[in-house]
Amino acid sequence: MLFKRLQATFHPEQYHGWGKTKRYFEGWYYKVVNNSEDKAFAFIPGISMNEKGERQAFVQVLDGKKLTAEYHKFNSEEFQAKAGKFEINVANNFFTSENIKLDLPSIQGELRFKNRVKWPGNWYSPGIMGPYTFVPFMECYHGILSMDHNIEGELIINNEVVDFTGGKGYMEKDWGHSFPSAYIWMQTNHFSQSGISLKVSVAKIPWLRSSFVGFIAGFLINNQLIEFTTYNSSFLRKSFANNEKVEIVLENRKYRLEIIAKRYASTELSSPILGFMDGRINESMTAKIEVLLFDKKNQKVIFQDTGRNAGLEVAGAVKEIMVD
Repeated sequence: MLFKRLQATFHPEQYHGWGKTKRYFEGWYYKVVNNSEDKAFAFIPGISMNEKGERQAFVQVLDGKKLTAEYHKFNSEEFQAKAGKFEINVANNFFTSENIKLDLPSIQGELRFKNRVKWPGNWYSPGIMGPYTFVPFMECYHGILSMDHNIEGELIINNEVVDFTGGKGYMEKDWGHSFPSAYIWMQTNHFSQSGISLKVSVAKIPWLRSSFVGFIAGFLINNQLIEFTTYNSSFLRKSFANNEKVEIVLENRKYRLEIIAKRYASTELSSPILGFMDGRINESMTAKIEVLLFDKKNQKVIFQDTGRNAGLEVAGAVKEIMVD
């Protein structure tokens, strides 16, 4: 059991819950948008365990265009994970980095993912969490499976065949015991030019008897991932949110990233509190994100565009993570 957990530490995409019996959740997030961009879904498989040791598996489905969500509950025994690789089953639903197969009451079919762009890592910084990967008491851990990829395949959704070939996708995951008490999360990989992707998170991070405002962000452009994180000498210059918009400004040694996200209608999803999916958050998949990337050395704007089909969540006491 210890070897399984240690091995997974260096592979964020894999299952980390070996030996866990209570106060624990783990979930994977698959965002898929078809080529015509009139269909946008998020599929979220996972496992949760409360303080009493009660367990349940689930597959959550978010229809970003119709603004509906379904939470499919399964017996915990129907959740199966492979050791040493990322491969999980929830009943007859199958999930890996390369594909998903769905067999739900309203959705069936298979999607395959090509040309995935992973978050780079090494032995001392296995993924987007960097050295915080090795801190044993974090409230929530995070991983990026793919910043951007192409989709092949089709799904039967409410008896309608929907072709996702030529569409775009994104994959990430979370594990721990609870989501942060206050956070902002956003993601888009639909810009005027293909191959560009943005992911940003700002959150209140409990730390011993105190807390701090942590942030992790990546901007993929010209086959380069520009990182802005708490641990790589970057700075959060601005963090603001109200009912209409979110503003984030990040800066590292070379670049300044300015973001304005316009908030649109959202859908309620289940989220983890002390392991069980008893919390509620609201996510939009139709937000728009204005992005400006400034080259500090050459004193010029090198990218300015608006991302569409954006995922956006603003949750909790956001005043606690505002920076100005």
